[in-house]
Amino acid sequence: MNVLSKFSPPRRTPLRLGVLVGVAATTIVATALAAGATSATGNTGTGVAATGAVTAVTATPTAKPDPGHRRYKPKPKPTKSPTAKPTPSPTASPTAVPKSDIWRPALRSRWQYQLEGNPAYPATGGVNVNICAVPQTGGACVQPDMYDIDLYANVGNNTTLNTEAVKAIHARGAKAICYVDAGSIEDFRPDYQQFLDWHNSHGKSLLGKPFSSTFPNERWANINNDKGQRDFLLQMMEARVAKCASAGFDGVEFDVVHAHEEGASVTGWNISPATQLTYNRALAGIAHRYGLAVGLKNDLSQVADLVADFDFAVNEECFQYDECGDLKPFVKAGKPVFQVEYLTAPGTFCPKANSTTFDFNAIKKSKDYDLNDLPYTPCR
Repeated sequence: MNVLSKFSPPRRTPLRLGVLVGVAATTIVATALAAGATSATGNTGTGVAATGAVTAVTATPTAKPDPGHRRYKPKPKPTKSPTAKPTPSPTASPTAVPKSDIWRPALRSRWQYQLEGNPAYPATGGVNVNICAVPQTGGACVQPDMYDIDLYANVGNNTTLNTEAVKAIHARGAKAICYVDAGSIEDFRPDYQQFLDWHNSHGKSLLGKPFSSTFPNERWANINNDKGQRDFLLQMMEARVAKCASAGFDGVEFDVVHAHEEGASVTGWNISPATQLTYNRALAGIAHRYGLAVGLKNDLSQVADLVADFDFAVNEECFQYDECGDLKPFVKAGKPVFQVEYLTAPGTFCPKANSTTFDFNAIKKSKDYDLNDLPYTPCR
């Protein structure tokens, strides 16, 4: 099963329509998908309706395209959505786990980011648990201390928990992080119908605009709570985290937790920074209740506010966009930063990542933004 790169406009910048990597562009034209526009139109309250208009944006020929922050998802399989009730099944409250019993990654922990399954490893859900690569610093090959992988196996289907991969990772003395999308709703996930039913039965107040023209099969979630959206989302996220725990994962990475930085023109919802903090802290609390470490994905503008709630950070391309300084509060607190670059050469960013200025656990992955097992170059 393939995984595609996901493009989201970076914070501090307006929405970009389309992405061209390595090619000078003079005109970028984006057409809002009719399906997404139709489903978003009519949202009221905190929602902003999509228009479906065709907009042309002229870019400066010499300007370097900025693809923004990226995420990676499995391609949806063409399967019929299961029938489900509009509300999630109650998740049994877990037995409280003492904070001292929750695994916390060491400040210096080598990691691997593989969200795309390799069919050569069907026994472990497509995850290459034996990967060993020579670091940028040279010497013998090294293996990861931590693997960030999807909740579901990426070979064969999108419904089998990645339990076998987790077992194999543990057998090698490493830890496994469970990837969960907490801020956009993907129509290829097993629980999608529950989101859709809730959306339709509550004035179409949950599912916003398509995440991007590249990923029209998922939509921004409304984390406001005027109609109980946030309460519902947290119930659904708890059900997913419970699956992470049952599969044996050691931690969880929540993705798309930065809607407030994008704005209503991108997401379809007016999300305040305070609302984002409330949601993100609630997510961290859920992970900890299930005995899992929890990582903050991007959301650089709120690092200082959230470092106490999260156990580590996951970041994409802060060296390329000169944003790494925003992550220093994690290192200062003794919490690791797991960082990945795609376009920048290891010889350029690794010395910085390894320095005492940052002390990040950085890796280099594919220039085409796929998160396969290879290529893989750890900085140390």
